Amino acid sequence: MKKIELEIVALSHSITQTHSYAVVLGEVNGLRRLPIVIGGFEAQAIAVALEKMQPSRPLTHDLMKNFMNAFNVELQEIIINDLQEGIFYSKLVCFTEHDTVEIDSRTSDALALAVRFNCPIYTFDNILDSAGILMEDTPSKKKKTEPVSIEEPSSNSSHLSEDLSLLSIDELQHLLNEVLEHEDYLRAISIRDEINKRK
Repeated sequence: MKKIELEIVALSHSITQTHSYAVVLGEVNGLRRLPIVIGGFEAQAIAVALEKMQPSRPLTHDLMKNFMNAFNVELQEIIINDLQEGIFYSKLVCFTEHDTVEIDSRTSDALALAVRFNCPIYTFDNILDSAGILMEDTPSKKKKTEPVSIEEPSSNSSHLSEDLSLLSIDELQHLLNEVLEHEDYLRAISIRDEINKRK
């Protein structure tokens, strides 16, 4: 299967009771986006590396990088290689002078390491087809390469999941385009999942 390269285009959060975050990966030279919900610690680990901040003590992913460097292990690439029941699975492809090894990893940890090693991120078409979101190709749309903060959803969207079941496919598609314009990727994930359920 042909690998498709991705890059981190946004790290968004919604200040809700669940403190959910989403890292949004964009297809390099393409219009598809892959939003992945992650935890707060992992979001912080990715943000720290993206912003090139230096914490006073190494975070877990910094420690892992230091450990790998000490033993001459290089992270060559990460591959988001599977999606099962809404959970993404990834592999770290590491190499040394004598060997190449693939190691299973949570996708959020793999992304935090990819940012630190500045290595490429890949996935496959079937994963982008099932979980990706296609962005419209409009001249006014500028590609975001910095983390983006997403505000808390308004009260009329607090029952979003209940309301989605009442909408038609066309209405869902229109709503999806609307929330993508506002870069509310967490809501986009819910809408995309509702559209996929009906296909």
